[in-house]
Amino acid sequence: MKKITVYILLFFALLGMWLLLTMPLSLQEFFAGVVVSGAVLFLFRRYITPVTRCRLSFRTVPSAIAFVTVFLVELFKSNIDVALRVLNPRLPIRPGIVKVTTSLHSSVARIILANAITLTPGTLTVETAGEHFYIHWIDVSAGDVEAASRAIVRKFERYLEVMFG
Repeated sequence: MKKITVYILLFFALLGMWLLLTMPLSLQEFFAGVVVSGAVLFLFRRYITPVTRCRLSFRTVPSAIAFVTVFLVELFKSNIDVALRVLNPRLPIRPGIVKVTTSLHSSVARIILANAITLTPGTLTVETAGEHFYIHWIDVSAGDVEAASRAIVRKFERYLEVMFG
């Protein structure tokens, strides 16, 4: 994706968020949003480079929506799971570090995957080494790398693959 396209899309995304947060809409708020969105893009322009690696196609937007949906579902399920383990001491806790593999080649996709894993309660990305991630898991229920990868990584990977390659 070309840099100018990314800047334009980010500008409108920032402006849209500004307008949503400053409801009700007025002309004054709109112009303030234009100025703030432009200033944010200008000040943080060197940090936008990784975003330019995102593919822009008809499949990207549905994949991004699906990724966020899957992440939110997993976040909800894992919050309930961890809360139940805290409230009921009879539920097993078998913590450990598991090795998982990823098929993602993009460094941005791997970063997003590692952060999605870490933000999900009960799992924490400890280290990434090439195609391998080392994850601290609150309840290790998979004994081998492939089973752990299926349980933790695969549900996110297919959407990130479409978005970042």
